This record gives sequence, structure tokens and C-alpha cells, in this order.
Amino acid sequence: MEGFLGFVICLILFSFISGAAALDTIVPDKSMKNGETLVSPKGSFELGFFRSSKGQYLGIWYKKPRTRTVVWVANRENPLSDGEGLLVLDSEGILALLNSTKGVIWSSNTSRSAETPVARLLESGNLVVQEEKIYNEEDYLWQSFDYPSDSLLPGMKVGKNLKTGFDWFLSSWRSTDDPAPGRPAKPNSIISSQYVLNDVEVYYTYELAASSVETRTVLNSSGVVELFVWRNGNHDSELRMPVALDTCDKYAYCGKFTKCNITNSPVCSCLEGYSPQFPIDWSSGNWSRGCVRDAPWDCEKDVFLKHTGLKWPDTSNSTVNMTMNLKECKQMCLTKCSCTAYTDADVRDGGTGCLLWFGDLIDIRDLTPGGQDLYVRLAPSDMAHLDKRKRSREMKKATFMVSSVILGMLILILGLVFCIRKEKRRKEGLKKRHFRKDYMNDGEEELMLLPMFDFETIASATNNFSSNNKLGQGGFGPVYKGTLLEKEQDIAVKRLSRSSGQGHQEFKNEVILIAKLQHRNLVKLLGCCIEGDEKMLIYEYLPNKSLDYFIFG
Repeated sequence: MEGFLGFVICLILFSFISGAAALDTIVPDKSMKNGETLVSPKGSFELGFFRSSKGQYLGIWYKKPRTRTVVWVANRENPLSDGEGLLVLDSEGILALLNSTKGVIWSSNTSRSAETPVARLLESGNLVVQEEKIYNEEDYLWQSFDYPSDSLLPGMKVGKNLKTGFDWFLSSWRSTDDPAPGRPAKPNSIISSQYVLNDVEVYYTYELAASSVETRTVLNSSGVVELFVWRNGNHDSELRMPVALDTCDKYAYCGKFTKCNITNSPVCSCLEGYSPQFPIDWSSGNWSRGCVRDAPWDCEKDVFLKHTGLKWPDTSNSTVNMTMNLKECKQMCLTKCSCTAYTDADVRDGGTGCLLWFGDLIDIRDLTPGGQDLYVRLAPSDMAHLDKRKRSREMKKATFMVSSVILGMLILILGLVFCIRKEKRRKEGLKKRHFRKDYMNDGEEELMLLPMFDFETIASATNNFSSNNKLGQGGFGPVYKGTLLEKEQDIAVKRLSRSSGQGHQEFKNEVILIAKLQHRNLVKLLGCCIEGDEKMLIYEYLPNKSLDYFIFG
């Protein structure tokens, strides 16, 4: 019995000690040391100390999962080496992380003081400092959400305060064991996202669509943004989804003064007027060092080249003025030699405001179709060269178009000629078929075997029935000598006179008779020609004069 009571007492004491180690708030007369934590109201998040191979850090993590998942780190670049950290809040509302010698390792550096400050860890994972008696989520003296690490939690902003110039941006851990800042980034759209632009701020944030889902967005050490999703608080079974869909989604993948296009090969290219800074590395596929301007900078003579269809560069080194128009924005950029680009701050409704970039232009991507305009500073000589190239391309395009039109017309003309000739041959074929139909009776297959000559061929062969080619005159018409050019064959053409009196029947009988009679002592009938009123017989040519000469001398 005594043993059981002792066990119960020990259990109660252990519970008391464990509960005492978890604080609700931090006030000026209290502090949080190593081994103690600050827990959000519903127990979703926990603030405390954790250790890596680099040293000890103050951070925020999810309380429920067995594996600690850190979402925010205070002293990222300055770890505690002795392991004796102490988090304190002074009377003015400044949070400070002290080492064993009371040296300040990290502080919140708030610019405003408070009468009764208090530090709380909210259920959203946001560590805030505010007036204890006044609760106003829009008026925190300081909040950790203004200083993201590698994780974007619901309610965090990524963007810029236009009045103070304060930037909200993610930066990855240098490695899985080193929370020091690595690559910065602006992530893509996630779940229910919102883009806000007003007179005070321009930023991106997102909210959860369902309360049963917990998420965080992480920029990993490779520069890839990942979305982690848990359902019903089950952190042991997380769903990891990469937000970066391709190579160009990696921050600054191509380096400075470049643009990335996943459909090109290679995907990285220098902006017009710029060349690779290290050509050997560039040609080998290492584009991370980017490009440099070809011509020297000249503040007074520089011009601007308009690029379209782009994702804007990283805005870490940019300023916004919503009272300017685009023309005034250009003049403002010209007066500042370090200004490298400008554009409309708000592209909606035709564009308003002025957005200026200073220094290197990083993380540009082609978003054709779509995207925004960007006016990049350029030397006049480079602009003239680009204009010349543009005119050359336009000339080539115009020449190609004219050549295409001419070629199309030639093809059309040739097609028409082909169709006309085809139609002519079709009609000639019809005439030949009509001739055979009119002149051939059943059993007269011999006529079908005779070649049919067109009138033009015979006229050409006889030099248009020249008198110099005339061999003689028969009872029904003259006979001409001719030469078939294609076969180089001499022929004799008997051209029946229209007034000869020989009709269709007589002509048919002669053709059939001669076609049937095949003898070495008889002249050979090569074919005939029937076109309109023209009726001609084409014989092989015999050079030994006519039979009339030998009979009648």
C-alpha cells in the first residue's frame, strides 16, 4: 500500500514538474531557460531550445509529431555553443536570447516600447509581443511571422511593406542540420492564396480551406518549395508535395541577368545586351553565375528594352511608388544609376504605380503566353544592334512571306495549266471515243488498234501544212511530208479536203480496209486524225517517189 501511495505521489510530482516546464506566456519578471517551453493555447506548436551539430538554437516546432519538425528559428546564424540559453523579455517589450555569460545572441529589436509587454505563442505558430491589456492582432509590437525561416505557415506573408520597405521572404536552411539562411525564394500559389496590394503593403499569403488540415510550406536546401500536409493532426503520416514543378521553379537557377524557359534547350539564356560571365562554365551547363552587360554602364545615355511575358525578378532589392505612372517611373529609373529595370507596380486595369529594381536581376522566367512586362536598362549601342537584328528578322520574314506568295501563285498557275491540259486531253479522248463510236461497227476491232493523232501534232510535223512539204495531190485531197519530232520518224499525211466529197462512210471504209491489209509491198497506215471537220490519214513515208510516177512516168 505504501509503495502504491509513493508511486501516485511521484506521478503527481512528475506531472507537476512537467506542467511547470511548459509556460503560457513570458513577461518581464519571468524567463524561459533550456528545458522549458512555451506552448500555444491548443497545443499545436511549441517554442523551446533544440540542438544540432552546429550548436543550440531557439525555435518553434509542431508539438504533436514524434519527430520534431522545426518551422522557425530565432538565432539562425549565431548558435549557442555552451547549451545554457535563456530567453527573456525586458520592460520595453524586447525579446532577447542570452548565453551563459548574459551576452545577447539574438533579439527581437522592436522599434516600439510597451507599458506591460507580454510574449505569447499563438495557435497559428506565431510568436508575438504585445501589450498585455490590449489584444489587437493587427498591432503586434513584434511577431515571428515577419521573419520567416524556410517554412511558410498559414497566415504568413511573402511580399513587401511599401512604407517601411520591410521584406517578407523565405530562405532555406543551409543544410538539413544547419538552419543558417540558404537560398531565398518567393513560393508559388498554395491552397487558398491571396495577393494583396494597397498603399501600405504588397504581399502574398495563404489560408487553409479546412480546419482538419495542417500545412506548412518549406523551401528546402536545394531551392525547391515543398508543401507538407497533415490531416486530423496525424503528423506521423505526412503528405509531401513539391510546389516547384520544373527546373525553372528553382530560385535563381540561371543566375543574374538571365531568364529561364523550360521549353528551350538550354533552359537558361542571357537577357538581350548581356553575355555569360563565365563562358566555359556556361557552355558546360553551369548557369548559376549568370550574365553580365556587354557595354559599360552609362547613367545619362542608357535606354530601356521592353521584355514581355516574364515572371518578374526577385523584388528583394526593389522599391514601389504607387503615385507614379509608367513614364514617370522610367524617368526615376534613369536618374538613379543603380536602377536596372522598372515596370508597373500593379498590372491590373492598364497598369498603375512604379516598381523599380536595383542591382542584379535574379530569378526571371519566361511565362509566354501570359506574364508581365519588364523594362531592362541597356546601352544605346546594344539597342541599335538589337534594332538592326530586329529589322533583319522582319526583312527575312517579309522576304519569306513574299516568296511564299509568289511560290503559291506559281503553284496555282501550274495547277491551272495542268487542269487545262488535263481537260483538253479529256476532251480529245472524248472526241476519239466519239470517232470510234461513229465509225466502228461490231467486229471492227482493227480501228481500235490504230493510234489517234491530234491536229496540233500533225500540223507541227508538216510545218503547218506548208507547200514545201506537199508531196502531191490525190482525188480526195493533198498529201504532205512530215516528221514526228518525238519519234524522229518521217510520215506522209493524207489530208482529206472538206470539198472532196468523201464522207464519213468512205473515210471509215478506207481506214478499215488499209488497217486490215498488212503486206510488205503496201504502205503502212500509222494512224489517223479526226478533229472537227478535219480527217487525215497518217502513213509511213516512202522516199522512192509515188506509184503515179512509176506508172505514168
